[in-house]
Amino acid sequence: MKNKKVTVKALKLYHGFNKKYFPIKFLSLLFSEISPYYNLWMSAEIVTALYDNKEQSFVFLLIFLTVTGNFIIHILSAWLNRIADTEYKILIDNESRALNNKTLSLDYIKLEDPEIRTLRRKITENSYINGYGIDALRYNLEFTFKHCISLLFAFIFFSEMLVDVLKVGFKPGTFVFFCLIIFFMVFTISFYQKFSLKRMTLRDKTTGEFMLKENRFGQGYRLNGMDSRIYKQQDIVTEIETKMNKEHLRLFIWTRNQAMLANTPYVFFSKIPEVFVYLLVCFYALEGVFSIGGIIKYIGYLRNIIDHTLNLFYYYNSLKSNEPFLVPYIEYFELKNDMYQGSLTTEKRSDKKFDIEFKNVSFKYPGSDAYAVKNLNLRLKVGQKLAVVGMNGSGKTTFIKLLTRLYDPTDGDIIMNDFNVRKYDYREYLDLFSVVFQDYSLLSVPLGNNIAACDKWDKEKCERLIKEVGFFERYKEMQDKLETPVYKDFDDKGVLLSGGEAQKIALARALYKDAPFIILDEPTAALDPIAEAEIYSKFDSIVGDKTAIYISHRLSSCRFCDKIAVFDKGEIVQYGSHEELLKDKNGKYHELWYAQANYYNK
Repeated sequence: MKNKKVTVKALKLYHGFNKKYFPIKFLSLLFSEISPYYNLWMSAEIVTALYDNKEQSFVFLLIFLTVTGNFIIHILSAWLNRIADTEYKILIDNESRALNNKTLSLDYIKLEDPEIRTLRRKITENSYINGYGIDALRYNLEFTFKHCISLLFAFIFFSEMLVDVLKVGFKPGTFVFFCLIIFFMVFTISFYQKFSLKRMTLRDKTTGEFMLKENRFGQGYRLNGMDSRIYKQQDIVTEIETKMNKEHLRLFIWTRNQAMLANTPYVFFSKIPEVFVYLLVCFYALEGVFSIGGIIKYIGYLRNIIDHTLNLFYYYNSLKSNEPFLVPYIEYFELKNDMYQGSLTTEKRSDKKFDIEFKNVSFKYPGSDAYAVKNLNLRLKVGQKLAVVGMNGSGKTTFIKLLTRLYDPTDGDIIMNDFNVRKYDYREYLDLFSVVFQDYSLLSVPLGNNIAACDKWDKEKCERLIKEVGFFERYKEMQDKLETPVYKDFDDKGVLLSGGEAQKIALARALYKDAPFIILDEPTAALDPIAEAEIYSKFDSIVGDKTAIYISHRLSSCRFCDKIAVFDKGEIVQYGSHEELLKDKNGKYHELWYAQANYYNK
């Protein structure tokens, strides 16, 4: 990405989140910047009027115009600022929503890509750690405009000084000579500032990269209260954090010292042009070219030109220095989905006849040379109850993610009703599945919203499913029933749930969707064996005529299923009923079954 386009692209993207903000903000800056010049000009006129012994009525008129003008400017500026603040709130809300929508709309496989997760994290951490990124763009842009406006006003009023010199015709060459010296020094200082700021940015980037590492350690190493006490983990973590904090402090001190060393010459030399300002104005004042009020005005105008020129260069250079930190922001929003979304309708079949077949399906995770699953051949028949078993890492969950099109196969095809699933409308295809994953999550919203997964719910249906999944006893204790908030993140009246209770709600949510396929990826992992047996005993009646697939490490669940697919090292090594597979004493299923049976017998 070319750097010269980075700021413009980021600004277009950011501006699109609320097109009212920047015009209103710039208008408010216009009124806020005219105020000091208006005061400077009117003050000089009042001093001149007093010095020239003008009539009191004229002096009082000038004072009245000063107070009234300030009042009008202040009212307009405050009104516009208030509107700008409201529009800014809308801007950041829209941006946050767009960022979250972008994340949720990405292909699932991209969300699991470490590089893309790092890209998303950098957007936030660049802002929090070093103050760079999209917030810095807004801040620098606003101040660049602010100083442009001030500089414009300063030059407009400076023209009055130029007219006074040319009108008298007293040594205009001296005036030009002084002005050239002043502006030459200002631009020289500005170029020094540019290279100083560039070096400072590189140092900040070094510090920021270390802090990213430090933050990842802090976020990734979450101490468990019990474990940390038994194994004294806090001592290990404290030792590592202490070392990191020392290095962080060293880098921080080094960066600040370098900034101070670079800034000292700038502060010193930036005051030298002011010396020439006083010499220039005093020279013409002593010759009678400028009035007493003119001295006040012209020194103020020239000092403002110098200050705002230096600040304009500073914020412009800051915009350029900020560009590398805008790249992750732009790249994240420009991420394209690779999965074909399809257009073929899935048809709303009342008979739920959706036959799905895996044909030589293989899959590799991004950046990996090894196959997670290889050459899968499997047909899911309508209304079939299929158990998927195997050791950890054998490819069971990957198989489910391929079936639900969270991933697309690296090789092979998945066919539904004679068409490749890629041809079906992606959203409609997802609607065919109700899934309870191992890492499911509930929202901190009322119970009814969690079960229905939408704003409104069918009370009778919710309560029926609550009974079917075995959550009714706890439900009866809830004072607000389906209105009861889950967890206490946003409401103190919320209920805290055990792992098993949360899992039952997740099961009820899957059943509420009433999709043709129901998939349970270790749905009873958090349940005790009795609760698990209760769920499985009701399994057929709960699922009805749906095609059901579930994964479980407890092989007793397999006896409730029509067929069992045994996974090993990413392949289906056995397929059949419980009785058929158990007869094969050399098979993987026999090995797993009796390993568990012996464990329970012992």
